[in-house]
Amino acid sequence: MRTQGLSYNEIKRKVPVAKSTLSLWLKEIPLTDEHKTRLYTKQIKILELGSQSQKVRREREIQKILENAGAEITCPLSTDAYRLFGAALYWAEGTKGNGLEITNADPNLILFMVRWFGKVFGINSNTLKAHLNLYRQQNEIEVKRFWSELCGIPVCNFGKTYFKPANKGYKHNNLYYGTIKIRVPKGTDIRWRLFGWVQKILNEITPHITKTERRWERLKKVSRAVNLK
Repeated sequence: MRTQGLSYNEIKRKVPVAKSTLSLWLKEIPLTDEHKTRLYTKQIKILELGSQSQKVRREREIQKILENAGAEITCPLSTDAYRLFGAALYWAEGTKGNGLEITNADPNLILFMVRWFGKVFGINSNTLKAHLNLYRQQNEIEVKRFWSELCGIPVCNFGKTYFKPANKGYKHNNLYYGTIKIRVPKGTDIRWRLFGWVQKILNEITPHITKTERRWERLKKVSRAVNLK
């Protein structure tokens, strides 16, 4: 096989021994210039495609992880699971101040929350208010139409759009649809209700947090930063 110009790896597929052993056995067998050229060209291609092959392999691994993870979840979710999933998303991404608002750029998250408001609290998407956060080069009217079609929020319910100031820095993440803030009118009591659900879940760890915060109370005595211009 070596005299035919096969590489050690190619021979290993047929003769299951270590490459070091093959090297010892075959080091005295000369290769023709044609065989050397073939093996060299093949090695160069492997080096060129190495990173790409690793990328493809990793993508397959991730896809397998996603598929296995999906099999661990039973859909549709139970009423409690669905309620708490939305409450957790709001806890992470929603406003903690007055009202009931959630801001994000991910259409998946926004549509889920719009439907969650409807299923859990009976809030019709026609009553929701929305505001966009865009760059000047984006088409405000078209972006409004996108979110309106996706979420069922009338375009007339969109308030004034905030345009980000020009920036010379290169943006790695393209927010093609901008960032949208969804507001539920008169939603303050609903916000406190969903925070009550979250608090119930966290009751088990609350004593530990309270005890630790008391031990580190001095961290709250740092003076506020002053913006000097």
